[in-house]
Formats: sequence, C-alpha cells, structure tokens
Amino acid sequence: MEGFAAPWWLPGGNAQTIWPALFSRRHPGVPPRLRRERWATPDGDFIDVDFADGPTPAAPMLVLFHGLEGSSQSHYARAFAHLAREAGWAFAVPHFRGCSGELNHAPRAYHSGDFEEIGWILERLRAGRTQPLRAVGVSLGGNALLRWAEEAGDTAARTVAALAAVSSPIDLAAGGRAIDRGFNRQVYARMFLRTMKPKALAKLAQHPGLFSRERLLAARSLYEFDDVFTAPLHGFRGTDDYWMRASAKPHLQRIRIPALVLNARNDPFVPAASLPRPGSAGRHVTLWQPRHGGHVGFPGGRFPGHVLTMPEAVLQWLQRST
Repeated sequence: MEGFAAPWWLPGGNAQTIWPALFSRRHPGVPPRLRRERWATPDGDFIDVDFADGPTPAAPMLVLFHGLEGSSQSHYARAFAHLAREAGWAFAVPHFRGCSGELNHAPRAYHSGDFEEIGWILERLRAGRTQPLRAVGVSLGGNALLRWAEEAGDTAARTVAALAAVSSPIDLAAGGRAIDRGFNRQVYARMFLRTMKPKALAKLAQHPGLFSRERLLAARSLYEFDDVFTAPLHGFRGTDDYWMRASAKPHLQRIRIPALVLNARNDPFVPAASLPRPGSAGRHVTLWQPRHGGHVGFPGGRFPGHVLTMPEAVLQWLQRST
C-alpha cells in the first residue's frame, strides 16, 4: 500500500476522493446483509450498531468506526463488510450518535476525540468473545480510535489486538484549516455543513437554549460550526481547545498495540506536511503514506474503478499483526 498508485484516469487528490465515494464499485456481487441492534448508553441515550455475523460464534470480529457524517452504508464501510465476509470474519459498524438515521436524545453528538465512547463500545463488543477485536477507524473515526488506544495504553490489548486509522486528520488544526480554505471550503465544507446544520438545529429543538441558533446559522466553515456546536457540547472551551486536545498525533508514542496509520500524501483534507515522520510515532505504530489515494479513496482497477484495494491491504495488515 505504501507504493499505491491511482489509475491514470483519476489524477489528483480531489478526483481520487470524489469519484470513489460516488461512482466506484463498493463490492462485487450481493452486498452483505446487516442486522441492527440498538444499545442504551450509560447516560440514557442510544447508539445503533449494524452487524454482519461471522460463520461461527468464534469467528474474529472486525469493528469499523465511520467518518464524519458516515454510516454503515458509506462506500468504505460496504467494501470492508464484503472483505470481512470473504475472510470469514464477523463485522460491526457502531454509529456515532445521530448518524444512524435517527437523532439521538442527549444534549451531545459526537466528535473527533470521542475516546470514552469508543472505549465503551469496544468493551461491549469484546464481552463474550474468545479473542480480542480488530478495529478500523476511517477519517474522524480513526482519530478517535487512536485517541482511545493512547488513553488505554497497556490495557488496550485486552480489548483490541490491532487497529488501523485510515485517512485520519490526526492533526485536527491542520486538517481544519485545509478543509476551510478555497476549493475545499466551497465543496467539502459545504457538503458536511449541509447535513450537520439541520441535525444541530434539531438538537436545539430537543434542548432549547443549548447554543446560539443565530451563530449556528451564520457558520460558513467547520471552524465556526465546531466553535458554536461541537466544542461546547462536548466540554471544550472552543474550536482551538477542541482541535488541540482531540488530536491523536501528539500522543502516538503512548500506543501499546499494533497500529497502522494510513494517509495519502495528496489527501485534500490532511496536509502532507502535518503527517508524522517515520520514527516519530513509537515502535507500535506503522506509518503508510503513499503519494496517491485522496481522502478515503484509494481507487483501483479499470473504469469505473473500485474501492477494494485499501480495505484489502488494511485487512491483510491486521491479520499479519495479530
């Protein structure tokens, strides 16, 4: 994967991000059938978890944490579900609060450093299984998964045998600045705000006075959105405090289980200059930084392409590392 090269007909990070998400094949044949469980959370809320069962109760389980405004139907989630089935693994996609199609109840949502929620989910999935889990986090989900491993330290191995973070903005300030500039602001930031703002307004209707409606409506960037909604709802002083405290990059050396951090160097959301350098992340962390791939794209094959190359490489790495 370090030497990954995108097809000639998809040049550049933006094309390698947008085309795979919209048009490339997610899986060959019939997609895996998912069943849903609703779990009550310790604070009186709920999350929804989608499962594809393995061939036996003792089958290894792959857990996937989706990205910002993602779900079990995201292109990368469907690709991982297919490959987990082919490998004989069980598969689970826990939805961050508000991302399963129904607004959650509590005066909170989810965020890039939500490691306590990640830990609670992983412990519940691990309970009753004969072996530790393998976990993948994509974009926001990958940063949160790394933050969990950093906080868990030596105890992480009881729950997870190995993990991978794909296209994750582990320096949130650098990623936030990148997505709020130029083309990215006009395309990607607008796309995210198009779904995030209505959810936030619905949250305000649930909990009147939770934040300023006027400030939210005026937000035109992720920085402004996080400053009025994400940061204060989750205990941060503002966007700068949130991005600093939630970033995984400064704490990678605290990880004590095999961890893969995969970032394309042409990712429009994650500047190459912000990525960790070889040798700086600790002996348990493997860095893959191919020149091509875009953001959670990594397209392969002939036109119209497919998105199986990256999940195949990540799954093989997880198998070798445990």
